[in-house]
Amino acid sequence: MRVDIWSDIVCPWCYIGNARFSRALADLEQRDEIEVVYRSFELDPSIPDGQATPILDMLAAKYGMGPAQAHQAEARVAAMAAAEGLEFTADRAVGNTFDAHRLVHLGREHGRQERLLQRLYRAYFGEGRSVFGHEALAGLAAEEGLDPDIARRVLKDGSYGEAVHADEDQVARLGINGVPFCVIDGKYGVSGAQPEETFARALRNAWASSSG
Repeated sequence: MRVDIWSDIVCPWCYIGNARFSRALADLEQRDEIEVVYRSFELDPSIPDGQATPILDMLAAKYGMGPAQAHQAEARVAAMAAAEGLEFTADRAVGNTFDAHRLVHLGREHGRQERLLQRLYRAYFGEGRSVFGHEALAGLAAEEGLDPDIARRVLKDGSYGEAVHADEDQVARLGINGVPFCVIDGKYGVSGAQPEETFARALRNAWASSSG
């Protein structure tokens, strides 16, 4: 059975939802027989390359918040992340994630997609590191066992760009405009950072249906 998960590296709900889904899958008896494929989704593909805006400034501009409101909004998400055992810092910036998604596709080809995605999440949300520039991404790839020179070449030559667009076109055809979003066994959709038990129940039900 396969699970397809659309997410963005700078989406806090994807970060939290990924932790919940991963625990639900780890507790499933059939976990070794389930393939998880991470799909690309850009929250804001219009951000120019090389531009990075501090998260609090972005929240204030996008939602018309004052500084205090932006801090409060971040604090609420940070508390939810902490409840999942995740590190979370407001000292981070938002940028274009297209290259990061291309790198995740490279990771899949080398059998390291999940590990690389998890590293990107931790670097961005937990450590406040950049996940946008080619050198930053190549360094993170190297930390997960990928050849940084291969990563640099892929990032420079545009490889996997079509794969990113294909993922985004597919989810658009499904009528989905928010992430995280999971499709289990090609039939069952789970939207949002649902509780761990919701993911577990969906996986169990899908497995029972596919086996029956």
